Amino acid sequence: MATDLDRADRKILLLLQRDGRLTNVELAKKANVSPATCHRRTQRLFDEGYVRAVRAEVTPDRVERGTLVVVGVVLDRSTPGSFADFENAIAKLPFVLDCHLVAGDFDYFLKIRARDIAGFKRLHGEQLIALPGVRQTRTFFVMKEVIDNAPLVF
Repeated sequence: MATDLDRADRKILLLLQRDGRLTNVELAKKANVSPATCHRRTQRLFDEGYVRAVRAEVTPDRVERGTLVVVGVVLDRSTPGSFADFENAIAKLPFVLDCHLVAGDFDYFLKIRARDIAGFKRLHGEQLIALPGVRQTRTFFVMKEVIDNAPLVF
């Protein structure tokens, strides 16, 4: 629970979100704690599940995935079985970065990276609309990424 975090823990988490490559000594200095304390606290934050992973953020344009698309999905039924079938199938698609069950006009929102519009059209026509229970999709091509993957503030 976040209430178990003190000021130093919060500082360590914020610093790791900004730069997961910091050495323990660098992290300790920026968090104003000793290296031993920093190592112990960081290990506890990992062990207790406050940090899921440390990974690199790849620049999409550099790997030919510069087109960002948000897709709203409506299923033909709103049953636990239809949700489970869709979620099991969507989890197998490597081009889907995020999938969120939402309230409102759509059942799910997907975040997808593609090479270009033609590449997305191919993914949509061959894979997305063939997913179990999909009745309708609405596609939103992102014109500009104003904020993307910002650090959590708590």
